Amino acid sequence: MMRLIYGYARGVEAVNRRIGRITMYLIFVMMAVLLYSSFSKVVADVTGWSDPTVAVNLPNFWTLETAQFIMVAFYILGGPYSLQLGSNVRMDLLYGSWSDRTKAWADAVTVSAMIFFLGVLLYGGLASLAYSLGYYGMEPLVFYRELITSVFTGETAEVLGRFERSPTAWRPYLWPIKTIMCFGFVMMLLQATAELIKDIARIRGEQF
Repeated sequence: MMRLIYGYARGVEAVNRRIGRITMYLIFVMMAVLLYSSFSKVVADVTGWSDPTVAVNLPNFWTLETAQFIMVAFYILGGPYSLQLGSNVRMDLLYGSWSDRTKAWADAVTVSAMIFFLGVLLYGGLASLAYSLGYYGMEPLVFYRELITSVFTGETAEVLGRFERSPTAWRPYLWPIKTIMCFGFVMMLLQATAELIKDIARIRGEQF
């Protein structure tokens, strides 16, 4: 039984490791977007391209928000890998002097609290995603059940409502980034359970 549990934890870590390694390159994408934004503003100033009638088409109307979306994806998708590496911020007042077994007990308690928090965060994220897909009720899980059912019945258009858009000049749809956030919460939750399994293995004195 424990072999299956440890296998699950290793599988979760392998997936999050690959996602994290890919996500690291998003920082360069964000830098490229911001660099293009700066370059386009210089060109606009030099050429006098500042006609209010075409201002909505200027790059700086979408570059900043795009960079924000990329940063959110970078932060959310990289979180599980950061937790796996133990690079998250810790306050080490007493922890450093404890034995490995005591550290494992403390980690098990704190990661259990984090799992509860992530569960609440995921539920809130799913509710926000449902709202971005046009659902204005109070039971987002019911909405997703109906949405999944509608895929097989061909009635998806009847389930989806008016998509939420950002209240900016660019007005992008928000469901793509909210979907990425919910996926990141799921992977973070899975990584947290893997960390709990590792802590239990340390308490039992077993090699993970």
